[in-house]
Order: sequence, then C-alpha cells, then structure tokens
Amino acid sequence: MMEVCCDLEVDVNGQEIFLVDKKIISSFSGRLNRLFGKSTGKSRKIKVVFHDLPGGVEGFELMARFCYNNGRTEIASSNVILLNSVAHFMEMNKDVSCTDNLLEQTEKFLEGIPYWTWSELLGALKQCQEFVPIVNSSGLLQKCLDSLVARMAPASDASPSTSSTDSTALRFSCDTRSTESTKNSYSRATWWFEDLVVFHPSLIEKVIKAMTAQKFNHATISKFLFYYQKSRFSGATPDEKCKIIETVVEMLFSLDWSSVSCKSLFGILRVALSLNVSKICRNRLEGMIGSHLDQATLDNLLVPSPPSVAYLYDVNLVLRFLKSFLQTGGCWVSSTRLKKVASLVDLYIAEVAPDSCLKPSKFAALALALPDSARDSHDGIYRAMDMYLEVHAGLSEEERMKICCALNYEKLSSEACKHLAQNKKFPSRTAVQALIAQQSKLKSILQDMNHFKSLGDPPYGYNEKGSKGKKYEDDDQVVLYARKLDLSTENEKLKAHLQGMQWRVMKLEKVCRKMQTQMAKIMKSRLSSSSNARSLPRLCS
Repeated sequence: MMEVCCDLEVDVNGQEIFLVDKKIISSFSGRLNRLFGKSTGKSRKIKVVFHDLPGGVEGFELMARFCYNNGRTEIASSNVILLNSVAHFMEMNKDVSCTDNLLEQTEKFLEGIPYWTWSELLGALKQCQEFVPIVNSSGLLQKCLDSLVARMAPASDASPSTSSTDSTALRFSCDTRSTESTKNSYSRATWWFEDLVVFHPSLIEKVIKAMTAQKFNHATISKFLFYYQKSRFSGATPDEKCKIIETVVEMLFSLDWSSVSCKSLFGILRVALSLNVSKICRNRLEGMIGSHLDQATLDNLLVPSPPSVAYLYDVNLVLRFLKSFLQTGGCWVSSTRLKKVASLVDLYIAEVAPDSCLKPSKFAALALALPDSARDSHDGIYRAMDMYLEVHAGLSEEERMKICCALNYEKLSSEACKHLAQNKKFPSRTAVQALIAQQSKLKSILQDMNHFKSLGDPPYGYNEKGSKGKKYEDDDQVVLYARKLDLSTENEKLKAHLQGMQWRVMKLEKVCRKMQTQMAKIMKSRLSSSSNARSLPRLCS
C-alpha cells in the first residue's frame, strides 16, 4: 500500500484548504512540478495558493481523486468539461505522463460529442460558460457549439434525434422534455428557444455566431433573440439588462436587417431608453429601425422626450430615424416606401404641432426631412403648419417664413389655397405664392386641354358653321370655349376624355376667379394701412 503523507497545503481560490501528498499530486501536474522545482527544499511543508482554479473546490477534488487513483477516474458528459479545464490549468498532459494523463483521457472522451444527447450538450455548454477562457483556447467550446447548432437545424432538414447514416448506432435522441417541446412548439423551427434561455449573454453571442456560420435562417435567429431578451429580463438587475440588450442588438445588427421585425425593434428601443446602454448600441438600434421606417406606425414614433428635453415627444429621435432611412436606402429607396414614410411623418408632424415647447427649427426640420418627391399633396403639412402657428402666435415674420418654406404651393389643393389666402396666421407673401402656383397649374391644364381640342377642331380660322373665327389673342387669359364635339366613331373615346377635361377646367376656372377676387380684397385691406402701399400686381392675366 502506498505511503501517503500530507506535506502540501493547497488553498483553492480562498474557498477551502486541502492537505495532500506533494509527491502524488505533482507526479501528474506539470504546473506543480515547475513550481516545486524552484523550491529550496528547506521547508518540509509547502503551501500553494490558487486564485482561479477551474471549478474551485469541486475541480480540485476531481483532480486529486485522479492523482490518488494512479491516473484513473470516472469520466462522464457531466464532468468532462470541468476535468478537461482542470487538466489544462494544471498542465496534466503527456509531458508529465505519457499514458495516464488527464488531458489525453478527457480529449479522447470528447471525441464522442457528436453522439451526445441534447441534454448532455446543454449540460456541457452550461459548464463551458463558467470556464470560457480555457475552453475557448482549447477549442472545446467550439466543438460543443457546432454540435449543438447542428441539432437545431430546421425541422425540414433535421431534428434533434437525426443527422446520422446509421442512427441505430448513435445516441442522437433528445430527452423527453425536448421531444415534448418539439411536438408542442408553435413552430417546429423554434423548438429549442426555451432550452437556450439559460445561457449567459456572452455564450449566446457565440451560439449566434455559430448559427450564422452554418447558414441558419436569419428570421429564426432574430425571433430567438427577441424571445431571449424578454425571457432573461425577468428578475435581472439593471446592469444585467444592459448586457442583455447590448448583446441582442449587436447580434441583430449582424443579421440581414430585412429579417428583423420592426415592431420588436421598437419594443427593445423603449426598454433601452430606460437603461444606460452604450452609445454604439443606441446607434445600431436606431439605424435598424430607420431602415424599417416604412413599416412603423404613429404609435411607434410617439416616444416621450428624455427628462432633460422640454419637448413632449422625442423629435430628435424621429429625425435620426429619417436620416437613417434615407442613408440606408440611398438613391434606391422605392417611391412606394418613400411615400409610406411621408404619410407617417405627416401624421407625426400633426401630432407634435400643438406642442408649445417645440422650436420652429425642429418643426421645419421635420417638414423638410424628406425630398419633395415623397409627397403628392402638401395639404397635410399645411394643416400641421396652421396648427403650429396658432399655438406659436408670437413668432416673428422671419420665423414664420422659414416654417412656410417647407410648403410646395403647387401641391396644395384648391381648398387649401383658398384657406391659406384668408389665413392671417400665415405671412401675406405665402398667399400670393399659393395663388400664383394655382394659376400656373390652371394654365398647364388649359394648355393640355387646347392640345386635345386641336385634335378635333375644324381647319384654322373657321367655326363649326364654316364662318371665320377669332384667333386667341392673349394666351394668359383663362378662357374656355365649350363646343359640341363632332368626332367620328373612331374618336368616341377621345370625345369622352375631352368632355371630362372641359368640365374640370370650367370648375377650376370658377374657383380661381373666386380666389382672385377674395385675394384682391384681402391684399387691398392689408396694403391700405401702409403709407408706402403699392397697387396690387395682377395675379392672373
């Protein structure tokens, strides 16, 4: 029987002190061999202090049992990760013992990872997250991750119990709970969601990277990340929540953004705004939301301002969304998407217009954020401006003109122009510009009308009865010559089109003349009060 003495005192991570035989322990550990080689040998009892021994007390006990049992111990999936980590830490390799070294024995056992059950893989990865530096450097973590991700393939490709040409010889079947999870899951492609929630954010990051490396579906990955965030938040501290959010956003940012849910991104944003997440995380999150802005709703955009800002809603945040939307799409933003965003922004502008704290520069920035091509009509912007100027009655003429510069008068309806002409909240110059724009629009319509009329007119200089008619002497005069169309059967379609154009022009002419009369009265009233008033220029020829 081997004689055992206790001449080595080992302090394991400050948790517990062990008295062991120096000769037995050092015969299997290269680390201790090197340490004792520097010892003078004057002291019979030696003390060693470990600060970061993998597994602490449990790890040392497993190692000591191996040493005292002449290089033999029971290795199982439940302890192999710990044993392998201790073997690396204590340098229990073939340099110390060619056959009975712990590192070689554990690595041989780990060759069977592809045949482990799903539960065994989960258990191994739970241990891996406790010894990340060692398992990372040894490549053990990557082996476990690759095997785990292979089992998580969509149901159409594989299930947790397949992936083998000879399945009867392999232990690929998952445990009962995972099988039930597969059957009862809302989607067969997401049966593994709940099992992975237990992992720390740092390990989840590695899992996601392994999934993307194996060409996993990005939509499924994004769904899992949102599920992970919600599940892990329960009972987490503010610091833990920050780490979770930052990890989830970083992983989502690495995916194809088109596979990420806009609604879920806004959900994460509202949570992130209440936490001290990093600026990089905020920028990435806002960038992804901006790229999806055409999928957003008004409720999504109504984010309260930070406590340090007086505005009711966070206008600066929406401006950053718009900037990101335009930058992400570049010149390739489709007209449909652009117009969707413009409609959303018009709703948002109308919502923030009554805010008495909103500065004119911010209001104008919102109105000018999108290119003119994004809107077919500016009636929505006009209504929002009308509301804003009513709340901010004390603005100077210059400030009101800066706000009104966002209006495209040619895209205002006749009703909006009529309202603007009588609206004393707007600068007088805007009313003139609106009428000029409407007159220009009418001229364009009449020119088109005359072009179509010429297709059905008798020869130049003659009316319908053959008598000589009058030539147009003034192209600027708004005149409509209604006549009975005498077209052949082949031109019936053109006849219907011309009649429709005639009706529309007659209506527009009537509205324009009424507006001119009203505008003349308004301008006469405004200018009469000024000693330097000049006669009102002719608005329409």
